This record gives sequence, structure tokens and C-alpha cells, in this order.
Amino acid sequence: MRDYADLRDGAVSAIDRLTASGQDIIVMVADSTSTSKIGPFLERYPERVINVGIAEQTMVGMAAGLALGGHIVFTANAAPFLVGRANEQVKNDICYSATNVKMLGLNAGVAYGPLASTHHAIDDISIMSGFGNVQIFTPCDEVEVVQMIDYAVSVDGPVYIRLDNAKFPVVHDKSYRFEPGCPDVLIEGSKVAVIALGSVVGEALAACEAVQKEGMLNPTLVNSSSLRQLDQDALASIIQRHDAIVTVEEHSLHGGIGATVAVLMARRRISRSLKMLGITEGEFAKYGTRKGIRQHYGIDVAGIADAIRAQCAQ
Repeated sequence: MRDYADLRDGAVSAIDRLTASGQDIIVMVADSTSTSKIGPFLERYPERVINVGIAEQTMVGMAAGLALGGHIVFTANAAPFLVGRANEQVKNDICYSATNVKMLGLNAGVAYGPLASTHHAIDDISIMSGFGNVQIFTPCDEVEVVQMIDYAVSVDGPVYIRLDNAKFPVVHDKSYRFEPGCPDVLIEGSKVAVIALGSVVGEALAACEAVQKEGMLNPTLVNSSSLRQLDQDALASIIQRHDAIVTVEEHSLHGGIGATVAVLMARRRISRSLKMLGITEGEFAKYGTRKGIRQHYGIDVAGIADAIRAQCAQ
């Protein structure tokens, strides 16, 4: 049995540790103290947490100003409101200006479930990818997010880290070392490669293990947690070693990992069968429970396993 952990707990513990070590960190929230789980940090460093209320544009503008004043600033609020309501400020005040702000996009994907399209963030990666200067990461477990926070603090400039609001399986052991840009191969297999993003990596891992137990298939599983930076040579090499590819994401098929892989294959003229699993391009995601939404789009364990079998059958 794997342990389960909340990515937010890992992020907050890392921020707390780095602050205690002497890093000049300020955390900004937009009425999102509970959503960000920043409570333990707030108790220790009340002067280092600024809550602007439901005013995301103000939060981002202030964060940029504090960063220009020499601080390392984290913003921590719901991803749909960061990339939607504060879009212009993220674009101009942080990305265009290359200010030292680290953005935590909470409750990404369809985490808000029944609250539907106003609260779903199925376009945050595509929006952030359209901006210059910003590094984009999608951790799959607590081990990885801790190391991403360490990395984000060590570099000067904008970073976006896509987080969630639930506990996910811990798939890395203590020996894991996050390498920005490097595709993270969790299972080395053959014939079909599954390339998964963020919170659905756990689903993809369970799907790969399920088809392995059937005794016929041994898929490779890649955790694509680093979108920018991205070692395209390394990703292309993985694709070329397999006959078929399945990409999985809780994001629109426009501008996510599936689109990234498709563009890479086209540019390098890599001819492989590609199945992209995610939210249908050009649509808002269905509302409902996350479990039900994932089942609808085939990004749950059963749907991913079916896609693996279909790709291998070709």
C-alpha cells in the first residue's frame, strides 16, 4: 500500500523550512488561507503572510512590487482565479517583467467538481505556456513538490507550480531527485509509453500496474512534471523507443501535455500512434464529482487501462 499525502502540505512545509533557514520569503493569499493550508506558516511568521481578500489582481500586483523590493514572493490561490481574473497582472507584472514571484495554482483541473466551469482550471497550463519567462511545473506527489519549491526559491524569476486540494499517492521514494526539464520515468517498459501529468499520474500508475498483472503488457510510465523547462531530446527519445503513446491529463487537450507531445512528434517527424486523454478540446469540462468527471473523460484507472490495451492491440 502506498502512502497518500496532500501536495499543499509539502509545499507549505518546504516554504517554512526555507524561511527558517534565512530565505526572505513572503506568502500572499487572496482569501485563500484555508485553501492554501498556509496556517502553520502563518502561526510562525504572521508578518510574512499577506491576505488581500478576494482581490486577485491586487495580490499579483503587490507580489510583483514586493519581489522588486528584494523579497522572494509566493502567491497561493485557486488556479482558475489566478490565470483568469488576474491574467493581465500575471502576464505583465510577473512574466513580462520577469519578477521573482512563485505562483502556486491551487485546486487545478476539476478539483472544484460540481462548481463547474467558473471554478475549473482546465486551461491554466495553456495560458501560462503562452507567457514568456515563466517556468511551469506539475508535481504528482508530495516528494516532488517539496523539491520543486526548493528549486523555485533557488532561481530568480517567475515559476508556476500546479497544485491540488486532495491527497494523492506518493510514488517517489527518498532517493528521488527532481531535475528540471527531465522526463521522470516511473516504470521502464516497452511497446506503449504512457505520459501523464500531475494529479492523474497516480491513476496512470494504477492503470499500468493493472495491465501488467494481466501478464501481456508492460507499459512505460512517464511523469511529465516539468513542462517548461522541458528536455525535448529526452522526451523524443522515449517516444521513439515505443510503438504507441498515451498521454493523460486533467486539462484541456488544447495546450496541455498531449498537445506538447503531438507538436514534438510532428516537428521531429516521429510517426507513432498517439492517443490523448483529457478534457475535450473546445469544451468546458462536465460538472460533477471529480471521480465522475475523470470517468467521463477516460482519465481514471479504467479509462487509461483501456487506452493502453487499445494502443497495444494495433
